Amino acid sequence: MTREGARKRRTPSLSRLATRAGAGRAPGTVVASPDASQSTIRIIRYDAERFEEIQIERLDDKALERHPGQVLWVDMTGLGDIDGIEMLGRAFGLHRLALEDVVNVHQRPKTEDFGDYLFIVARMLLRDRHDSEQLALFLGDGFLLTFQQRHGDCFEPVRERLRHNKGRIRAAGADYLAYTLIDKLIDEYYPLLEGYGERLEALEDELIERPHGRQVDMLHAMKRELMGIRRVIWPMREMVNSLVRDESALVGAPARLYLRDCYDHTIQLMDIVETYRETASSLLDVYLSSMSTRMNEIMKVLTIISTIFIPLSFITGLYGMNFDRQASPWNMPELGWVFGYPMALTLMVVLGASLLFWFRHRGWIGRRDR
Repeated sequence: MTREGARKRRTPSLSRLATRAGAGRAPGTVVASPDASQSTIRIIRYDAERFEEIQIERLDDKALERHPGQVLWVDMTGLGDIDGIEMLGRAFGLHRLALEDVVNVHQRPKTEDFGDYLFIVARMLLRDRHDSEQLALFLGDGFLLTFQQRHGDCFEPVRERLRHNKGRIRAAGADYLAYTLIDKLIDEYYPLLEGYGERLEALEDELIERPHGRQVDMLHAMKRELMGIRRVIWPMREMVNSLVRDESALVGAPARLYLRDCYDHTIQLMDIVETYRETASSLLDVYLSSMSTRMNEIMKVLTIISTIFIPLSFITGLYGMNFDRQASPWNMPELGWVFGYPMALTLMVVLGASLLFWFRHRGWIGRRDR
């Protein structure tokens, strides 16, 4: 891909942004994106003793029944079913502005308090780890609604813990479930950044041993990708911090304590991203230094060759002058000598070898700085 093509791919057009944001529409208009996938709904109810899990294509009132003492988790994957989204909004009293943010998937990670529920937006890595998708959560008293853009997520270990009653998740409330999901999607960034660290180490070795122009393009691409990750993690840190800091009755003290651990993880991720960005910048300096050193070595070799051939050229030029030997006995007397030609060759060889010996004695060639 050319640089111009990469620039066009990275920079969305104004028309695309206007389409995604729904420019010109009334606030609270819930319209599915043209590329939204078909919706599937997974409903999980549980408490310390009971567990129920069903997967349906269409919502109905029976599926959304809430039982005292139980946590209801409604997980909608794919945002193509606007009727289902609006039905959830009516059933749980969700504000239409929040529902609009659910289907407009370019939202920045954030937390909004609507009184009876919290609206949380986060970014979740896709399976190939090359992009992220929006995850919207509605946390209320005894329920959690999650909306995912695409099928396939990282929450299967959480569902397994619910199915087999592992840990304290079944004994806790919906706030602890929300913490578990947020913690899981934050932990997914660690393997991604570990991969960047390994790539940077490999690039560092290549830059020192075999510097090449393509490595500069790779470093610039990595810096852009790390900047994109930073733009995701930074607001996620603020989102988790608001859940910890704000005194909401929907987030209990135990869950808030665990969320503090999530906040520490986001700070660690930010530190790692900043470290890798600085490393990528320093590797660019290493590349420029390596290329400068390599150029200096080439110039040194060429200078030494030129220095050796300067006196040799003088000798050949001297004996190449067309003086008439018969006009004067001082005009090139060596040309009449039987050993004149071997003497000139011997003189050039001795002079070149002497220069090479002197260059080596001075440390200009044949030695490496320790």
